[in-house]
Amino acid sequence: MPGDASTTGTFLQGLERGLAVIRAFSAESPSLTLSEVARDVGISPATARRILLTLEELGYVRSDGRRFLLTPRVLALGWAYLSSLDLGDIAGPFMEELSAKTQESCSIATLDLPDIVYVARVPTSRIMTVALGVGVRLPAYATSMGRVLLAGLPEPELAAYLSSLKAEELTDRTVATTDELRKVIGRARTDGYAMVDQELELGLRSIAVPILDSRGRTAAALNVSAHVARSTVASLRTDVLPPLLECADHISTALRRRGRL
Repeated sequence: MPGDASTTGTFLQGLERGLAVIRAFSAESPSLTLSEVARDVGISPATARRILLTLEELGYVRSDGRRFLLTPRVLALGWAYLSSLDLGDIAGPFMEELSAKTQESCSIATLDLPDIVYVARVPTSRIMTVALGVGVRLPAYATSMGRVLLAGLPEPELAAYLSSLKAEELTDRTVATTDELRKVIGRARTDGYAMVDQELELGLRSIAVPILDSRGRTAAALNVSAHVARSTVASLRTDVLPPLLECADHISTALRRRGRL
Protein backbone atom coordinates (compact mmCIF):
# COMPACT_ATOMS: atom_id res chain seq x y z
CA MET A 1 0.00 0.00 0.00
CA PRO A 2 1.49 3.40 -0.97
CA GLY A 3 2.57 5.36 2.07
CA ASP A 4 2.32 2.34 4.36
CA ALA A 5 5.00 2.79 7.02
CA SER A 6 5.80 -0.93 6.89
CA THR A 7 6.87 -0.61 3.25
CA THR A 8 8.45 2.86 3.16
CA GLY A 9 11.33 2.18 5.50
CA THR A 10 9.88 4.20 8.38
CA PHE A 11 8.36 1.22 10.20
CA LEU A 12 10.46 -0.12 13.10
CA GLN A 13 9.58 -3.76 13.52
CA GLY A 14 11.72 -4.05 16.64
CA LEU A 15 9.74 -1.29 18.33
CA GLU A 16 6.46 -2.91 17.27
CA ARG A 17 7.56 -6.21 18.77
CA GLY A 18 8.80 -4.60 21.97
CA LEU A 19 5.45 -2.91 22.51
CA ALA A 20 3.66 -6.15 21.69
CA VAL A 21 5.69 -7.92 24.37
CA ILE A 22 4.66 -5.31 26.95
CA ARG A 23 1.01 -5.68 25.91
CA ALA A 24 1.22 -9.46 26.33
CA PHE A 25 1.18 -8.98 30.10
CA SER A 26 -2.23 -8.42 31.67
CA ALA A 27 -4.21 -8.80 34.87
CA GLU A 28 -5.00 -12.35 33.77
CA SER A 29 -1.34 -13.05 32.88
CA PRO A 30 0.80 -10.85 35.15
CA SER A 31 3.82 -13.16 34.74
CA LEU A 32 4.91 -15.04 31.63
CA THR A 33 7.69 -17.39 30.65
CA LEU A 34 9.86 -16.68 27.63
CA SER A 35 8.01 -19.39 25.67
CA GLU A 36 4.63 -17.94 26.59
CA VAL A 37 5.69 -14.47 25.43
CA ALA A 38 6.98 -15.88 22.14
CA ARG A 39 3.72 -17.78 21.59
CA ASP A 40 1.40 -14.92 22.55
CA VAL A 41 3.24 -12.31 20.46
CA GLY A 42 3.95 -14.63 17.53
CA ILE A 43 7.73 -14.29 17.52
CA SER A 44 10.61 -16.72 17.89
CA PRO A 45 11.93 -17.59 21.38
CA ALA A 46 15.26 -16.02 20.44
CA THR A 47 13.58 -12.72 19.54
CA ALA A 48 11.44 -12.84 22.67
CA ARG A 49 14.55 -13.39 24.76
CA ARG A 50 16.37 -10.40 23.26
CA ILE A 51 13.36 -8.13 23.80
CA LEU A 52 12.75 -9.31 27.37
CA LEU A 53 16.40 -8.92 28.34
CA THR A 54 16.45 -5.43 26.82
CA LEU A 55 13.29 -4.47 28.74
CA GLU A 56 14.83 -5.94 31.89
CA GLU A 57 18.01 -3.93 31.38
CA LEU A 58 15.91 -0.77 30.97
CA GLY A 59 13.93 -1.55 34.12
CA TYR A 60 10.54 -2.25 32.52
CA VAL A 61 10.62 -5.99 33.22
CA ARG A 62 11.96 -8.13 36.03
CA SER A 63 12.56 -11.86 36.21
CA ASP A 64 12.63 -14.48 38.94
CA GLY A 65 14.82 -16.69 36.78
CA ARG A 66 12.01 -18.34 34.83
CA ARG A 67 9.06 -16.00 34.67
CA PHE A 68 8.99 -12.35 33.65
CA LEU A 69 6.86 -9.58 35.15
CA LEU A 70 6.35 -5.93 34.31
CA THR A 71 7.69 -3.37 36.77
CA PRO A 72 6.00 -0.12 37.82
CA ARG A 73 8.33 1.74 35.44
CA VAL A 74 5.98 0.88 32.55
CA LEU A 75 3.57 3.41 34.06
CA ALA A 76 5.97 6.15 32.95
CA LEU A 77 5.02 5.25 29.37
CA GLY A 78 1.40 6.05 30.18
CA TRP A 79 2.31 9.28 31.99
CA ALA A 80 3.26 10.98 28.72
CA TYR A 81 -0.22 10.21 27.38
CA LEU A 82 -2.10 11.14 30.53
CA SER A 83 -0.23 14.42 30.84
CA SER A 84 -1.41 15.38 27.35
CA LEU A 85 -5.10 14.78 27.98
CA ASP A 86 -5.93 18.39 28.83
CA LEU A 87 -7.32 17.10 32.09
CA GLY A 88 -7.45 20.60 33.48
CA ASP A 89 -9.71 21.80 30.67
CA ILE A 90 -12.06 18.82 30.90
CA ALA A 91 -12.07 18.40 34.67
CA GLY A 92 -11.81 22.09 35.55
CA PRO A 93 -15.54 22.94 35.69
CA PHE A 94 -16.29 19.89 37.84
CA MET A 95 -13.37 20.66 40.15
CA GLU A 96 -14.47 24.28 40.49
CA GLU A 97 -17.92 23.08 41.55
CA LEU A 98 -16.40 20.61 44.03
CA SER A 99 -14.18 23.30 45.51
CA ALA A 100 -17.17 25.63 45.86
CA LYS A 101 -19.21 22.90 47.60
CA THR A 102 -16.47 21.92 50.03
CA GLN A 103 -14.73 25.31 50.35
CA GLU A 104 -11.45 23.40 50.03
CA SER A 105 -8.72 22.84 47.46
CA CYS A 106 -8.95 19.89 45.08
CA SER A 107 -6.42 18.26 42.77
CA ILE A 108 -5.93 15.50 40.22
CA ALA A 109 -2.76 13.43 40.02
CA THR A 110 -1.43 10.47 38.08
CA LEU A 111 1.14 7.89 39.08
CA ASP A 112 4.77 8.06 37.97
CA LEU A 113 6.42 5.85 40.56
CA PRO A 114 7.72 6.39 43.09
CA ASP A 115 5.74 9.66 42.97
CA ILE A 116 2.41 11.13 42.06
CA VAL A 117 2.40 14.02 39.60
CA TYR A 118 -0.16 16.81 39.82
CA VAL A 119 -1.95 17.34 36.50
CA ALA A 120 -4.77 19.70 37.59
CA ARG A 121 -5.51 21.77 40.68
CA VAL A 122 -8.11 24.22 42.01
CA PRO A 123 -6.70 25.92 45.12
CA THR A 124 -8.60 27.88 47.73
CA SER A 125 -5.75 28.85 50.02
CA ARG A 126 -2.22 27.78 50.69
CA ILE A 127 -2.41 24.96 53.22
CA MET A 128 0.98 23.37 52.61
CA THR A 129 4.52 24.65 52.88
CA VAL A 130 5.12 23.07 49.46
CA ALA A 131 3.73 25.21 46.65
CA LEU A 132 1.49 22.90 44.66
CA GLY A 133 0.86 23.18 40.95
CA VAL A 134 0.75 21.16 37.75
CA GLY A 135 3.90 19.05 37.48
CA VAL A 136 4.67 18.96 41.21
CA ARG A 137 5.71 15.53 42.43
CA LEU A 138 5.02 14.07 45.88
CA PRO A 139 5.80 10.60 47.30
CA ALA A 140 2.96 8.22 46.50
CA TYR A 141 3.07 6.32 49.79
CA ALA A 142 2.35 9.39 51.94
CA THR A 143 -0.50 10.94 49.94
CA SER A 144 -4.17 10.09 49.65
CA MET A 145 -4.06 10.23 45.86
CA GLY A 146 -0.95 8.08 45.85
CA ARG A 147 -2.64 5.39 47.92
CA VAL A 148 -5.68 5.37 45.64
CA LEU A 149 -3.40 5.02 42.62
CA LEU A 150 -1.31 2.32 44.30
CA ALA A 151 -4.51 0.46 45.17
CA GLY A 152 -5.29 0.35 41.46
CA LEU A 153 -2.05 -1.40 40.57
CA PRO A 154 -2.00 -5.13 39.77
CA GLU A 155 -0.58 -7.06 42.71
CA PRO A 156 2.82 -7.84 41.09
CA GLU A 157 3.47 -4.15 40.38
CA LEU A 158 2.40 -3.15 43.88
CA ALA A 159 4.63 -5.83 45.41
CA ALA A 160 7.59 -4.66 43.33
CA TYR A 161 7.02 -1.05 44.40
CA LEU A 162 6.74 -1.92 48.10
CA SER A 163 9.78 -4.20 48.01
CA SER A 164 11.98 -1.41 46.64
CA LEU A 165 10.47 1.46 48.66
CA LYS A 166 12.58 3.31 51.22
CA ALA A 167 9.84 5.30 52.92
CA GLU A 168 10.68 8.22 55.20
CA GLU A 169 8.68 9.30 58.22
CA LEU A 170 7.76 12.76 56.94
CA THR A 171 5.87 13.48 60.18
CA ASP A 172 5.37 11.54 63.39
CA ARG A 173 2.12 10.22 61.85
CA THR A 174 3.53 8.88 58.58
CA VAL A 175 2.86 5.24 57.82
CA ALA A 176 6.26 4.16 56.53
CA THR A 177 6.60 0.39 57.06
CA THR A 178 5.90 -2.04 54.24
CA ASP A 179 3.40 -4.08 56.24
CA GLU A 180 1.39 -1.06 57.36
CA LEU A 181 1.46 0.49 53.90
CA ARG A 182 0.17 -2.72 52.40
CA LYS A 183 -2.71 -2.63 54.91
CA VAL A 184 -3.72 0.98 54.19
CA ILE A 185 -3.42 0.46 50.43
CA GLY A 186 -5.55 -2.68 50.75
CA ARG A 187 -8.09 -0.69 52.73
CA ALA A 188 -8.19 1.95 49.98
CA ARG A 189 -8.79 -0.78 47.41
CA THR A 190 -11.68 -2.17 49.46
CA ASP A 191 -13.23 1.16 50.47
CA GLY A 192 -12.82 2.93 47.13
CA TYR A 193 -11.13 5.92 48.73
CA ALA A 194 -8.08 6.80 50.82
CA MET A 195 -7.59 9.30 53.63
CA VAL A 196 -4.30 10.69 54.94
CA ASP A 197 -4.25 12.46 58.29
CA GLN A 198 -1.16 14.67 58.69
CA GLU A 199 1.18 12.05 57.25
CA LEU A 200 2.60 14.23 54.47
CA GLU A 201 2.60 17.44 56.49
CA LEU A 202 1.36 18.34 59.96
CA GLY A 203 -1.88 20.28 59.81
CA LEU A 204 -3.00 18.75 56.50
CA ARG A 205 -5.70 16.16 55.94
CA SER A 206 -6.80 14.86 52.55
CA ILE A 207 -9.20 12.35 51.04
CA ALA A 208 -8.96 10.91 47.52
CA VAL A 209 -10.95 8.72 45.12
CA PRO A 210 -10.10 7.14 41.75
CA ILE A 211 -10.93 8.46 38.29
CA LEU A 212 -11.72 5.36 36.24
CA ASP A 213 -11.16 4.57 32.57
CA SER A 214 -13.63 2.81 30.28
CA ARG A 215 -12.56 -0.59 31.64
CA GLY A 216 -13.00 0.41 35.26
CA ARG A 217 -9.28 0.75 35.93
CA THR A 218 -7.77 3.59 37.94
CA ALA A 219 -6.33 6.17 35.53
CA ALA A 220 -5.93 9.11 37.91
CA ALA A 221 -6.97 10.26 41.37
CA LEU A 222 -8.97 13.22 42.64
CA ASN A 223 -8.61 14.61 46.15
CA VAL A 224 -9.77 17.32 48.51
CA SER A 225 -7.26 18.73 51.00
CA ALA A 226 -8.16 20.62 54.16
CA HIS A 227 -6.44 22.11 57.17
CA VAL A 228 -7.05 20.36 60.48
CA ALA A 229 -8.57 23.56 61.86
CA ARG A 230 -11.39 23.26 59.32
CA SER A 231 -11.87 19.52 59.17
CA THR A 232 -11.97 16.27 61.07
CA VAL A 233 -11.50 12.75 59.76
CA ALA A 234 -15.22 12.21 60.34
CA SER A 235 -16.26 15.38 58.49
CA LEU A 236 -14.12 14.47 55.48
CA ARG A 237 -15.81 11.12 55.31
CA THR A 238 -19.40 12.33 55.83
CA ASP A 239 -19.36 15.79 54.21
CA VAL A 240 -16.61 15.70 51.60
CA LEU A 241 -16.54 12.10 50.35
CA PRO A 242 -20.03 12.10 48.71
CA PRO A 243 -19.44 15.18 46.52
CA LEU A 244 -15.87 13.98 45.85
CA LEU A 245 -17.16 10.65 44.51
CA GLU A 246 -19.79 12.44 42.44
CA CYS A 247 -17.17 14.77 40.96
CA ALA A 248 -14.83 11.87 40.09
CA ASP A 249 -17.70 10.09 38.36
CA HIS A 250 -18.55 13.19 36.31
CA ILE A 251 -14.89 13.62 35.29
CA SER A 252 -14.53 9.93 34.39
CA THR A 253 -17.68 10.10 32.25
CA ALA A 254 -16.59 13.31 30.52
CA LEU A 255 -13.15 11.92 29.71
CA ARG A 256 -14.60 8.69 28.32
CA ARG A 257 -17.15 10.53 26.19
CA ARG A 258 -14.37 12.58 24.63
CA GLY A 259 -12.37 9.45 23.98
CA ARG A 260 -9.69 10.41 26.48
CA LEU A 261 -9.82 7.31 28.67
